[in-house]
Amino acid sequence: MTRYIALIHKEPDSGYGVSFPDVAGVIAVADTLDETLREASAALGFAFEDWPGERPEPRSLDDLRRDPDFLREPADAVVAAIAPAPNMADAA
Repeated sequence: MTRYIALIHKEPDSGYGVSFPDVAGVIAVADTLDETLREASAALGFAFEDWPGERPEPRSLDDLRRDPDFLREPADAVVAAIAPAPNMADAA
């Protein structure tokens, strides 16, 4: 199963926010960490339903750590690996 590295941030007085370094523009927000992980998976699945062309290739955490742009992003973030939720396009 393909998984994408996710960065999970939490600011005081806000929900948890998730972004994906290899899938620009896909984000998720929820009130609890468990909800956030489910929402992140759903957001990926939804984004890939109409993704133009091939899906982005996920990089490993080791590969991302060699990317100087990535090294600025995860400050104070929890790093997780998220699989896209199955969708109708995948089931067909």
